[in-house]
Amino acid sequence: MNNKDIRRQVEQSLDSIRPYLLKDGGNVEVVEITDSGIVRVKFIGACETCPQSFMTFKTGIEESIKKDVPQIKSVEAMNLPA
Repeated sequence: MNNKDIRRQVEQSLDSIRPYLLKDGGNVEVVEITDSGIVRVKFIGACETCPQSFMTFKTGIEESIKKDVPQIKSVEAMNLPA
């Protein structure tokens, strides 16, 4: 499977979560998918400063991507709020 197919699968996985993020004024975008199977995402909008972003990331985004796209080894958020 090529990188384009994997990216499409990752985006489809995120599309299942996006309505919840958009409802609160936020979103997430894929920054990079490495050849070694790491997805790097970035929170945008309200998600950039939301104190719940870590939970959203761990139990929503990371879990969903790893379940839907088994080729992905890990998911990293580039700008999780402290």
